[in-house]
Amino acid sequence: MSTLLVPYYEHPSVRPAEWEAIVAAAPRLHGVVLNPASGPGERPDPAFAEVAGRMRAAGGARVLGYVDTGYGRRAATDVVRDLTRHRDWYGTDGAFLDQVPSGPEEFEHYQRLAVAAWGVGCGTLVLNHGTAPHPCYARIADVLVTFEGTWESYRTQPPPAWPGGPGVRLCHLLYDVPPGADPAALARARGAAVYCAVPGTGDHPWGTLPYTLENTS
Repeated sequence: MSTLLVPYYEHPSVRPAEWEAIVAAAPRLHGVVLNPASGPGERPDPAFAEVAGRMRAAGGARVLGYVDTGYGRRAATDVVRDLTRHRDWYGTDGAFLDQVPSGPEEFEHYQRLAVAAWGVGCGTLVLNHGTAPHPCYARIADVLVTFEGTWESYRTQPPPAWPGGPGVRLCHLLYDVPPGADPAALARARGAAVYCAVPGTGDHPWGTLPYTLENTS
């Protein structure tokens, strides 16, 4: 089973070669996060619909629609609207919920969002906490992002230990990764079944491809 999850937040018309590399690698990817406009946008984007269709045809990778949840502050109706648009416009088969709090106080809110996501056909639900959350979130997620940060902080400061059980996959998202590093081995050693490691830096690191895909593009 593939361990590489690719959040790539660039438009196919601007970075066609990079999207070609993603589509070509789809059979060996765990999933690809589709993010046309910090979510699905206000109207369908034909370029994203085309690459999503090609990824589904290639098989393997889950196509996950990106939705910002604002750490529980964003209205559930807006989140569900975005999930539905991703499904209707891009044929997504899962969701990547971003900015999810780690404490148990908002769990009921996210439990309701999970039920809504399943209701619109999300077969895979990824929650991006960016740190180890309360174990209750493992009851609703297929994948929990328990680390998001720079390679240097990951290498020198191990992420908090996962306090829950083995029933959910953990994911680590790393950026500012230098050439020659071995993030796959370190992620595996730290319990991550899924990971992504990119060279990008700053406020928008997810506009770069993982080294493993760059080498095949």
